[in-house]
Amino acid sequence: MLKKVIAGFLVLATSTVFGMSLNQLNSVSKTELMEINGIGEAKAAAIMKARKFNSFDDVLKVKGVGEKLVSNIKNDVKSQSKSKKSTKS
Repeated sequence: MLKKVIAGFLVLATSTVFGMSLNQLNSVSKTELMEINGIGEAKAAAIMKARKFNSFDDVLKVKGVGEKLVSNIKNDVKSQSKSKKSTKS
């Protein structure tokens, strides 16, 4: 039982530390999507419209989304200009 609890915690911690999970992608707000490098208002809207992704490969089917953007989403790469704005507040 303890092994299952520890394994569950490690999975949760890994997805939190290392990037966005599919569950998060399927539920984050437009504003949160726009914090990711390469996602503006139009792409965020397109991603939200295409939601209920079963894999990150499904995200590639969204118009304007390529491998690099999917990598940014997986790794939760924040836009530098947006990050700087939020750190000054």
